Amino acid sequence: MSAVAETFEPFLHPALFYAGEQEYLDGTVSFVRAGLAAGDPVAVAVPGENLDLIRTGLGADADAVRLLDMREAGRNPGRIIPGVLRAFADAQPHGRRVRIIGEPIWAGRTTTEYPACVQHEALINAAFRGRTVSILCPYDTRRLDPHVIADAYATHPTVIHAGTGTGAERDSRAYAPEDVVARYNEPLPPLLGMPSLALSLSFAADSLAPARHLATDEAARLGLTGTRLQDLALVTAELATNSVVHGGGSGTLRVWAEDGYVLCEVHDKGHLADPLAGRRPAARDQRGGRGLLMVNLVADLVRVHTDGEGTTVRCWFAR
Repeated sequence: MSAVAETFEPFLHPALFYAGEQEYLDGTVSFVRAGLAAGDPVAVAVPGENLDLIRTGLGADADAVRLLDMREAGRNPGRIIPGVLRAFADAQPHGRRVRIIGEPIWAGRTTTEYPACVQHEALINAAFRGRTVSILCPYDTRRLDPHVIADAYATHPTVIHAGTGTGAERDSRAYAPEDVVARYNEPLPPLLGMPSLALSLSFAADSLAPARHLATDEAARLGLTGTRLQDLALVTAELATNSVVHGGGSGTLRVWAEDGYVLCEVHDKGHLADPLAGRRPAARDQRGGRGLLMVNLVADLVRVHTDGEGTTVRCWFAR
């Protein structure tokens, strides 16, 4: 069994490279048990099939661990920092090391989702800088593409190779999280099918309400119902309001259907300078500033592109 070596660094963020179930269990179960032995709060957020492996491997110790299916809790990568990692870490006693296993990238993540996933992994380092937290991120070297493994070296300050027999952490010479965030700040994919079929309308302060109503009506026509329709209505309201207040006073709103999802997109002339915007939990006494956070918490996927010409936020909602 291998364990993650502790150092005097307050924040630890190693990538665990594994091949096969046994290496996965060796790296994850030992990490959890080391935390439990030290009296640390421990959470595990991994895809359901891997969650079952860890639960079985821990036996009775599983009752002492917060267990989350990342396919649900982290289906939108932008939700993971505020809704999973910080939600658990912030609830623990001050001064106690917190241990979390987070597996946001697995075989089956789409090429549309991946840029948001890798940006999330890079931004963990800024979100937890100076915190007494250890976050172990497993990567399946047999099933993930080589470029995903290469990106993991760039987003994690240390790496662990489960199959080497030592399980020791090594510094990653390729560590460059800010470069990764910038590299994946890429123009969003063009609309599939016939772009002319997308609802597209301009809005300003005096036309916010009609724009929101038209967007919601179009989403309903495209098959979105119930709470998902309510979520889209909330998202379009938040994004359009942000454009009016922070994005130059106006913007463009589009709604369309694609691959089983209804998508909404807002573009404005503002520049999103803070890559962690929308990924910090709101303080209890905070007034305002919750718009992008709410968007990340309710959408199935959020992608953002910002440059000198403006900012585009695109959100996916499963029909």
